[in-house]
Amino acid sequence: MELTRTVAPMIDLSRQEDGTNSTETFAKVVAEGLSQEPKSLPSRYFYDAAGSKLFQDIMALPEYYLTRCEFKVLTENRQEMAKQFAENSFFHLIDLGAGDAMKTKILLRELNEQKSAFDYVPVDISGDAMRQLNDSLQQEMPSVDVQAVVGEYFPALEWLQENKSERKVVLFLGSNIGNFKADESKHFLQRICSNLSPGDKLLMGIDLRKDPDTILSAYNDASGVTAEFNLNLLRRINSELGGNFDIDQFRHYPIYNPHEGVMRSFLVSKKDQDVYIRDTGQTFHFDAWEAIHTENSHKYSLQQVSELGKACGFSVETVFQDDACGFADVLFTVG
Repeated sequence: MELTRTVAPMIDLSRQEDGTNSTETFAKVVAEGLSQEPKSLPSRYFYDAAGSKLFQDIMALPEYYLTRCEFKVLTENRQEMAKQFAENSFFHLIDLGAGDAMKTKILLRELNEQKSAFDYVPVDISGDAMRQLNDSLQQEMPSVDVQAVVGEYFPALEWLQENKSERKVVLFLGSNIGNFKADESKHFLQRICSNLSPGDKLLMGIDLRKDPDTILSAYNDASGVTAEFNLNLLRRINSELGGNFDIDQFRHYPIYNPHEGVMRSFLVSKKDQDVYIRDTGQTFHFDAWEAIHTENSHKYSLQQVSELGKACGFSVETVFQDDACGFADVLFTVG
């Protein structure tokens, strides 16, 4: 007879009253970014409903290897990963930026199959996403105990450290670490480590360096979906902040620097123009061919990964790698 899981109340740490997710904060960030020299906008604002749909489309593109490669790495190594997570003792599986948990479900099914003693703690800023995930897991894996946490990563980790004392395995899948600058990635991992205990683990997805043309194509597909994804940021400013960007007068421009191992995306003004944004109360001037920097995506060597982990309090336990695609899920241990 199949067991029914414990339904734990969802923990909401989002503190929306502080303005974190407000239009006011969005307007402030846009005003600051467009007042800088050079101009920039943070990539986290790509993801409204339209942006999220476009990213789903991107993941299905033939050029976008990252999702397929990580699926392959997780699928081929799921048994060994589950064994190393479990270590014959109970643990909390903490999934940072869980979303729909498509990739994590590969591991959840395997942990279930091995009858591991664990519970699943997905963390995401979207309450809707966590409610939908909770419902889908109730249908697909009713024996898995789930307690979703709505909030930013670090308040969630702090809450878990205070309220759940057992061993922890943190998932940071995808290649999200690549979106940070070098100093930011180090600070991010140090903060994760500070909320863990010796022996706790971190499984992190990392896109490795490879043929520059392969990388560039993933961010500049032939059908133009990645361009629409980048341009959607301007559409969002228009619809939410009262901007008057002429979308047709901007173009998506990606460039990969193999020396630095950094993929950068820009929105480039095709002409000399002024853009007024109502909620900022400001008009922003763009010279012809002036660029807005919108995203970084760092690609790593395995040596860089090891050095980064060591500098942040982690040691590499196992590298799970797809040699053909050049993507790795690296299992770190604290201490």
